[in-house]
Amino acid sequence: MEIASSSSRFKLYDLFELLEFPDKYVVKPVESPHEGFSVDRRDGHIKSLDENTSSGNPTRVSTIYGVGGTIRLLAGTYLLVIMSREEVGTFLGFPIFRATAMKFLPCNEALKFATSQEKKDETYFRTLLQSLEATPGLYFSYGTDLTVNLQRRCKLAEGWTRKPMWKQADPRYVWNWHLLEEMIECKLKLKNSPAVISLLSRRCTRRLGTRMWRRGANLEGDTANFVETEQVVEINGFKFSLLQVRGSIPLLWEQIVDLSYKPRLKINKHEETPKVVHRHFHDLCQRYGEIMAVDLTDQHGDEGDLSKAYATEMDRLPNVRYVSFDFHQICGTTNFDNLGVLYEQIGDEFEKQGYFLVDADENILEEQKGVIRSNCIDCLDRTNVTQNYMAQKSLNLQLKRIGVFDSTECVSMFEDDYTKFKTIWAEQGDAISLQYAGTYALKGDLVRYGKQTVSGAIKDGISAMSRYYLNNFQDGVRQDALDLISGRYTVGTNSPSQIQPIGSQPSFLPVASALLIGGVTVTSFTIHQAGRNTQQYLASALWAGVTAGVVAMIKANGRHLCSKPRLCHLI
Repeated sequence: MEIASSSSRFKLYDLFELLEFPDKYVVKPVESPHEGFSVDRRDGHIKSLDENTSSGNPTRVSTIYGVGGTIRLLAGTYLLVIMSREEVGTFLGFPIFRATAMKFLPCNEALKFATSQEKKDETYFRTLLQSLEATPGLYFSYGTDLTVNLQRRCKLAEGWTRKPMWKQADPRYVWNWHLLEEMIECKLKLKNSPAVISLLSRRCTRRLGTRMWRRGANLEGDTANFVETEQVVEINGFKFSLLQVRGSIPLLWEQIVDLSYKPRLKINKHEETPKVVHRHFHDLCQRYGEIMAVDLTDQHGDEGDLSKAYATEMDRLPNVRYVSFDFHQICGTTNFDNLGVLYEQIGDEFEKQGYFLVDADENILEEQKGVIRSNCIDCLDRTNVTQNYMAQKSLNLQLKRIGVFDSTECVSMFEDDYTKFKTIWAEQGDAISLQYAGTYALKGDLVRYGKQTVSGAIKDGISAMSRYYLNNFQDGVRQDALDLISGRYTVGTNSPSQIQPIGSQPSFLPVASALLIGGVTVTSFTIHQAGRNTQQYLASALWAGVTAGVVAMIKANGRHLCSKPRLCHLI
């Protein structure tokens, strides 16, 4: 495979043809596709394929492991390449890799003809691309499609797997689908009982975003943090698959950051709300069959109001069972086994939904007839614990089905295997949380050990504070980056800038923070000295008043001091 210049075009054979790029890069194979490609960046003109492309002195030679696609900005086209990778396991015999470093390579320089506003906009867009280069939790395979679950894969029409991989893929779970569009349009041509347990989580791209800036649903019924999780078990020639899904409560609601630790939830009263809920569950029923919605939110406070609104809308859907389970009230922070109370309510229906099973000859023996749709507020921590519990129950049923376990045995009786099982579920929860919230999942100890530990509580505290910082001061930029790469925002040339101005208020935050810290420090010192004379007492009162005033001012203007998206609206 090679990228080289031919006139004003690049050619990436076996990937895409005649994609118009200026002459900047040459990509040559390194023995085999799995070993990567060497990239020569040249300052001068690159000769055509018919000429000696080895002439000239490259200023830098690197190895890449894949091309993620292209994106057009004001200055021209950028090419996304995978600079490093890590093999993390196998799926159906094919190696799976995680992208550990990516790079957007500029392919031309048209900015010298741009206006001053366009140059400012391009600088911001480049900042967004740089933030995306370090996005965690992005996986790929050279040999198989990761976006289609095992049941659907086995039921696809004969010859489906002979199609190009991009035609096999489900666009909802292809993180770089928008970046691939131009390549696709240019004719993409990508070619004892030992057991393996694989866990694949496919994050939907239709309402992609960060924790506080993408809540609830859009008008089309797509929800934030919607993830399809598939547990695949390969043992004795059999393959089992269990699907579960998660997603934000499918109402029109928001939780705008305002510097408070837990911002207030707001339910948007909209005449389209019943249709939004119907669209969401109609799509799920079409894809998965019977749906059981398990709501893990609190039944009091703002969460309780949201849960009640959700329950009211679900009463209008006769074909979907809705179950409310107050996770914090029943399980608290230590009683993982209390999820048995939930299983008593839904266990029979869960077992009827079943799982998918094929034998060594690819004969379908069982089909999954429905899925559980779980949610909490973030669809992270409580949801992770609950999905792990349900997957464990299903694994026991599966192994009994083929005689590996007898009627009295379960996976928790085998300590080493059980530890590995819990670990992959905990790591999966961390990966989903890193993408949505920017930190590791909370309550990871409940998955790993079945109870909260002191070290786990400390780790959760650190993660909670990190979430607070990221949500308030970083996620606005992260949201813009995701909107840009997913195609929700497209860069238009020869048109007025659509980027919302930052304004002058956020620059006040460092001053306010300094006044607050200084006020607290001086107040504490003067209070300690206040008993000595009236002057020091008055100084203490003055600084206490200044500190209180700064706190009140920050609280009143909290929303204006936080990092906000500048490219797209919330819905």
